[in-house]
Amino acid sequence: MLKHIPPILTPELLKVLMEMGHGDEIVIADGNFPGAAIAQRLIRLDGHGVPEILDAVMRFLPLDSYTEKPVGLMAVVPGDPVKPTIWEDYRRILDKHEPKRPEIEYMERFAFYERAKKAYAVIATGETAIYANILLKKGVVLPEDMA
Repeated sequence: MLKHIPPILTPELLKVLMEMGHGDEIVIADGNFPGAAIAQRLIRLDGHGVPEILDAVMRFLPLDSYTEKPVGLMAVVPGDPVKPTIWEDYRRILDKHEPKRPEIEYMERFAFYERAKKAYAVIATGETAIYANILLKKGVVLPEDMA
């Protein structure tokens, strides 16, 4: 254990976050997401929900300020009556960690899957909310005198 590191961030996940470079993407996926079939690197955090993982990851992961929409969500399939209220939680968490209010891209389901195949890693969760998958594009950590 280390000080100030949320225990939800496993050694494997911390290693992946440290390995990622500018422009690399990571997906935090709900329990229905086909992570094992899609992921280049699969990190299992079963038993945890996406919001708590997102909050912990965003403490350390800068979003890409050179990209118009550094956050991606799987859009609701046309005709599906679902209204994903979990997205409100994501907005609150993102705003807490990124004061410049990053824009969000809403991607068609299969486009999201294709993008996730190219992601550096996928975090599989036990999240039961549907349309709860979120993709984050890593930015740069600026020197302290520029931050």
